[in-house]
Amino acid sequence: MQFSESLFAKHMAPISGSAIRDIFKLLGKPGMISFAGGNPSNQALEPEVIAPIAKEVIETVGAPILQYGATEGFIPLKGSIHAFLKEEGIDCKEEEILPTGGSTQGMDLLLKALIDPGDVVLVEDPTFLGALQAINTYHAKIVPVKSDERGVIPEALEEAMKKYRPKLAYIIPTFQNPTGTTLSIERRRRIAELAGEYGVIVAEDDPYRDLRYTGEALPTIKSFDKDGWVVYLSSFSKLISPGMRVGAMVISFPKLMRKCVIGKQSSDLHCPLITQAIVDSYLRKGLLRPHIERITKGYRAQMNAMLEGFKAFPEGTKLNAPEGGLFVWAELPEHVNTLTLLTKAVDAGVAYVPGTHFYAEGGHLNTIRLNFSNSPVDKIYEGMEKLSKVIKENM
Repeated sequence: MQFSESLFAKHMAPISGSAIRDIFKLLGKPGMISFAGGNPSNQALEPEVIAPIAKEVIETVGAPILQYGATEGFIPLKGSIHAFLKEEGIDCKEEEILPTGGSTQGMDLLLKALIDPGDVVLVEDPTFLGALQAINTYHAKIVPVKSDERGVIPEALEEAMKKYRPKLAYIIPTFQNPTGTTLSIERRRRIAELAGEYGVIVAEDDPYRDLRYTGEALPTIKSFDKDGWVVYLSSFSKLISPGMRVGAMVISFPKLMRKCVIGKQSSDLHCPLITQAIVDSYLRKGLLRPHIERITKGYRAQMNAMLEGFKAFPEGTKLNAPEGGLFVWAELPEHVNTLTLLTKAVDAGVAYVPGTHFYAEGGHLNTIRLNFSNSPVDKIYEGMEKLSKVIKENM
């Protein structure tokens, strides 16, 4: 008997794989310069620091650190996350913190707790394609909300809340993925107000917040939240290690927290105690802030090299120069199709992500997202020169 398509669940039929993961299949060519990912630099990872912490944790805690743990999280880590978040302007209670497998799992747990098929979820236009994938998995109706160089537009968000009565809105306020934009303080305050006025949970996904290279840090949306409608999603993936998969969500509604805990129980029972304990020790030793200061110096140089490289791009290219994060977003002349151009760019030795993948409704074929954190400065200059040449030759 042959394996039949009819064996697959019907609800998975419209779900596509990650465009970024698919692009990675093209990167096996020797000498490929990739601007396609979103990983932190290998130079930003610290095996020489993490290894002795892991050894210390195992020797200190012993066998219990290798056992099952509470879904609600490793208690010492909740305390150290509480202190970390307080520095970010979020003065929550420890019981409002749920350690997660990165902020990605936090969003998945919210979808699992809140969304029935057909429910509306509001997103920025464009937004992180991983979030679009997750929302589609729960068969929600995705409604994109107009955004500009200062982030999602509150008036457009309110109009969508009135029209669609959504349960959930997803927003990346700082160095947004993919555009690199930072939501203005006035808009952060207004979005917190709108969440309470219309009874909409706002998922504030903030994994890039501390990767700032210029300008002043802004208060979180959650810091303006008076009634608990904003759920803050944090992650140590971009700061300490993506492979350890440690993040946290701050949930002010006890009933919603309980639903997310139940949802996590059926996903992974709990985040691994060993990685939770490593991150806890890293934070308690005061290693994070000096580490952030070190890695942002390198990222700043890489970002500036990429911005410099755009000077060779065709006239009419509109560039979004971010104040931090890991991405630069650009809009090329209208007749340039970055989707069809990708294969030619890869043949020339450079890769990127076409911007169309970040739009819920597609289109915008002349947009492009470039990541600078995975290439040294000299390779960024080389890659930008190759990319600009490919674009000009195919205009």
